Amino acid sequence: MARALYIHWPFCLKKCPYCDFNSHVRDGVDVARWQAALVADMRAEAALASGEKLSSIFFGGGTPSLMPPALVEALLREAEALWGFAEGIEITLEGNPSSVEARNYADLASAGVNRASLGLQALDDAKLRFLGRLHSAEEGLRALETAQNVFERVSFDLIYALPGHTPEEWRAELSRALGLGTSHLSLYQLTIEPGTKFATMVRQGDFAPLDDDAAADLYSLTQELTSAAGLPAYEISNHARHGEESRHNLTYWRYQDYVGIGPGAHGRRSGMATQRHRKPENWLSAVEERGSGCQHELAIPVPEQASEALLMGLRLAEGLDIAALARRFALPEEQLVDFAELEQLASYGLVTREASHITVTPAGMPLLDAILPRVVADGLVAA
Repeated sequence: MARALYIHWPFCLKKCPYCDFNSHVRDGVDVARWQAALVADMRAEAALASGEKLSSIFFGGGTPSLMPPALVEALLREAEALWGFAEGIEITLEGNPSSVEARNYADLASAGVNRASLGLQALDDAKLRFLGRLHSAEEGLRALETAQNVFERVSFDLIYALPGHTPEEWRAELSRALGLGTSHLSLYQLTIEPGTKFATMVRQGDFAPLDDDAAADLYSLTQELTSAAGLPAYEISNHARHGEESRHNLTYWRYQDYVGIGPGAHGRRSGMATQRHRKPENWLSAVEERGSGCQHELAIPVPEQASEALLMGLRLAEGLDIAALARRFALPEEQLVDFAELEQLASYGLVTREASHITVTPAGMPLLDAILPRVVADGLVAA
């Protein structure tokens, strides 16, 4: 199996009101201390998860584009020494498209980053203000152009289905985005996550989320426009030209092993689930006291692993092979999938089954949350 490395940088200049990621605002960061801790955490995990070269590395956050390029270079050098790099390794760094961070792009590319994922989120200033972003639309587009001139591959994110979002508005914005020349787009419907500022605002009546039917119409429009532009969905929210899919995210969705280091990072290692301390200061103390930031390490029962693999794999347009999954986990196919439910869903045009290969159809993808519990057999533990 391919091995991937995720490195979490938890710091942001501002917490966005929709964000439930492990991100924090701090007055200052001791970079030397953080470099030593990230290297130590990496070494601790490498001692338990060695033997395979890395096929992808992903710097996530938080805002990794705030990391000094010298720190990124040092971490990549350490990762290569610990695991080695597979030929053609994908090294992605997430970033905000501000002019300040864009000035670091050339140095980040020189450090080894070859793929950038930019959080544009919207292409007009009114939506950016609503989303609490610090950059303007013009600044974001300039940063995107800079990134395209520097990195081998570039992706960017947009959020749609905002309150009052109309098909006409989204058609114009997405058409413009598709004309910007990237080979990958991540297009997310706005969801109101518990514990976020937006959740509080909705509860207080400051705004009402877009209703489900209107959001579904925008999802259908998204599929129509991206497919016509040659960037079809390969996962429910991710679109790419053939061969330009995010290799790192495919590692997750194909349920392959990956190492997670840094505050709050999760990992999967030979049937074990790992989780680092979430609060930056707690993670830092744990690494400095014990040499590892790992808070929990649990063996996942085989049926639960199979359930997770099913739930992740059916998010992909490629679907998955039940026979191969049964061999992988040494379980009968009937223990993995409820074939009676599958047949009924197929009669509705929501899934397809060809021999042992099952796929959620484009018509079924908007209903994925309802489909998945029906497909997974009762004998499996829900992930």
